[in-house]
Amino acid sequence: MADHGLPILFAMFVWWFSTGVVIYLDGLPARTFKWSMLGASLLAAVALFVMISTAGEATRTGAYIAFACGLMIWGWHEMSFLMGYLTGPRKTACAPGCWGFTHFIHGIETLLWHELAIIGTAILMWALTWDKPNQVAFWTFAILMGMRQSAKLNVFLGVRNLNADFLPPHLEYLKAFLKTKPMNLLFPVSVTVSTIITAVLVGRAADSAAGSFDAAAYTFLSILMALAVLEHWFLVLPLSAEKLWTWGLASRTTDQPDVPPTDAPRRTPVAAKTA
Repeated sequence: MADHGLPILFAMFVWWFSTGVVIYLDGLPARTFKWSMLGASLLAAVALFVMISTAGEATRTGAYIAFACGLMIWGWHEMSFLMGYLTGPRKTACAPGCWGFTHFIHGIETLLWHELAIIGTAILMWALTWDKPNQVAFWTFAILMGMRQSAKLNVFLGVRNLNADFLPPHLEYLKAFLKTKPMNLLFPVSVTVSTIITAVLVGRAADSAAGSFDAAAYTFLSILMALAVLEHWFLVLPLSAEKLWTWGLASRTTDQPDVPPTDAPRRTPVAAKTA
């Protein structure tokens, strides 16, 4: 039980709780964003330092620490995006009638700085842990990056549940790049490939020696992949992922001043709900 059960519970709780914290902080008045980002930046810096320090430790404890570090570094990117500090050069919706490749390029422009920062961080984490026995932090970040890219493409192409309530008012213009439809052609490919990867990771976790670093590491990564696959299914099934983080969304029930952070865009009317 301890070989796989504890890592499973730890991974699920940290993933659920950290996501809820980001959602909750993002729902607070905009005047609090600078303090939230300051705290997140300090945590990310500490996580990066600890990741480097534990990269040579192929122990169960090292796997736990590295997994948490990967999530904290990822959380910084999520928070900086949702709070409007690091998004892209485009901060408005497309004009009515915009579609096709032009619409896709406009969508990329709304996320460009955010995406480049994620890629840069992934390269940095890879370089800092290259040829080290404990690369759990990097692979945790890589899984989140890859599966989030898949989710973004799917909501752009069209899914049943857009989870648009997670977007704060100052990012409302992004709703113009989300499309509502039962499913798109990319979705089956996304879930098939990710499910295969999950199965491979589960197999490696099962084959690892009891109490070993590999048992914990592969369990963390397989559960993270499984949760990402589940999030994909939430996009098309008649189920709402928002119920998992009702407590996180509670901060949006209070009135907020319509004053986003200095570097964030002001609220922009949505040109159209679907592309």
